[in-house]
Amino acid sequence: MTDDKSIPIVLRQGPAESEPTVPDRPSSLDPQELGFTPKGPIGWLAPLLLLSTGLRALLAILFGAYLDKRELQNALDGDFFDHSATADGDIWLDYVADLGDGFDATYSVAWLLAQPELEIGGERLPRGRLLLMGGDQVYPLASGDGYENRMKGPYRAALPEAPAGVPRPTLFALPGNHDWYDGLTAFLRLFARRKDGHIGGWRTEQRRSYFAVKLPGDWWLFAVDEQFGAYIDDPQLLYFEKAAREVGPDDRVILMTPSPTWVKAVDEPEAYDAVDYFIRTILAPTQAHVRVLVSGDLHHYARYTGEDRELITCGGGGAYTLGTQGLPEEITVPPRETLTRSKSRSRAYGLVSRFPDAPTSRKLGWGVFHRLPRRNPGFATMLGILQTLTMLAMAGAASEGGIIQRLFSIPLVLMLVLIMAATILFAKPPGAASAKHARHWILGVSHGLAQIALAAGGAWVWMQFPFREWHWPGPLVVAAVVYGPLIAIVSTQLCAVYLLIAAGLGVNLNELFAGQSIEDGKSFLRMHIKADGTLTIHPLGVDQICKKWVADPAGGSQAPWVRPETPLVVRRIEDPIVVAGPHAPRP
Repeated sequence: MTDDKSIPIVLRQGPAESEPTVPDRPSSLDPQELGFTPKGPIGWLAPLLLLSTGLRALLAILFGAYLDKRELQNALDGDFFDHSATADGDIWLDYVADLGDGFDATYSVAWLLAQPELEIGGERLPRGRLLLMGGDQVYPLASGDGYENRMKGPYRAALPEAPAGVPRPTLFALPGNHDWYDGLTAFLRLFARRKDGHIGGWRTEQRRSYFAVKLPGDWWLFAVDEQFGAYIDDPQLLYFEKAAREVGPDDRVILMTPSPTWVKAVDEPEAYDAVDYFIRTILAPTQAHVRVLVSGDLHHYARYTGEDRELITCGGGGAYTLGTQGLPEEITVPPRETLTRSKSRSRAYGLVSRFPDAPTSRKLGWGVFHRLPRRNPGFATMLGILQTLTMLAMAGAASEGGIIQRLFSIPLVLMLVLIMAATILFAKPPGAASAKHARHWILGVSHGLAQIALAAGGAWVWMQFPFREWHWPGPLVVAAVVYGPLIAIVSTQLCAVYLLIAAGLGVNLNELFAGQSIEDGKSFLRMHIKADGTLTIHPLGVDQICKKWVADPAGGSQAPWVRPETPLVVRRIEDPIVVAGPHAPRP
């Protein structure tokens, strides 16, 4: 190893630690017994949540450089972790991402991950010795309570105590954008504790938000913390440079990233620049070969394959399912449109598998008409209020109301501007350089005009009824009690029509599915590295999560506190993916 005192490298076999005291097993699903409160799925279009999340995201983007704790992590332990020595010379790994949403979906996946083994198609797949979490361990915002109720509590209930007679499984976590909204404060407190670091039966070893792990069979795992398209900080680069000095020219690398930038680069060519820079400057000099890139962030499973590596998105750990119908059939990585002059050689990768598949995704998209108002009552209420106020303003402008009514009514121009601004922002128009710039604006304006036309139609209908002539505030009471709820339903359905059309044109696809909070269609990876270095990846899917749970107070100390009332079925998404080991010829 090169003599460099800035970041000492120590091969960590895992700290000796005292076993945590396991509380009595719960006899019910009472939060007082569980120690956490199971939460329902998040209504992503709830007005207050939209406002809060939007402001947090804006602050993180604008001031993230000032709150970025990655620079401060230089003072923390700079070790990489050695898990290459195993009894049989092989190792099993589990990968899950985007997990901290509703209890039913999150715990369904956690329960499967905690089982000693899963039998899939007659083959037994043992629980991973390492559990890799790929980002967004909590939604919607990072906080101590959020992690406790939406991630730590469910995983502790799934594996309350370390399994006896085998090495204790270890958990590593990479932060996603939702983990970043508080500057990584809560994330580091949970996953980078110096003493007694554990989440249920899983211990935690990492001391930073990024990590490198040496695996059996001359494999390495590098997990890079790169968020909001930002640079990779110098302490992180120094950390990985140190670790890379131990990587041999025949080694193979699995690279974990917070987001599948290889897919996002189709619309934003610069999105992949940081990952490409890391590969070129840290890994390429070792002459090792990056065979697998894996990420979450997009809440589905998708795999692109090329001549040199597999590009896998697996974000099905618990958050709402995102359809795959918008994925391109082929991508070029790095994109030729990037402005980086020293980029790696561009290669073509084809889409070979996805879950849910495109027809199922389109079918799920049509469910927006009934799921949108049911999952987001606050959103429907907001639309009803906006429509009612706009209708009253239009009716007031068309009639000769009294002074009190005119003083009470909202100026019509203000309401029209508010609706147009809201629908255009909802369409999220990108920069003028984007190829889809005009498409976003056209769809946003069209949606706004449709909502205004609905208000105008409502005003015309309102003018046909006699109660508009009642003494004030009689018309307001009728509008609030009768008109408001009806127009809220119609306006929400109009928004659903917009989302379907826009998603078909590559706009607001995420909102189409976020507004539905679909819990089924979860996924995770179980990987096996054999002693000869052959890596086999098993993509596993859950078509239907469990929604009925029962406490298991009589179970053993390592058994889950809560078990499914009916069997939880897991299946292969596709055939196992076999990646040749280090001594095989290079692609």
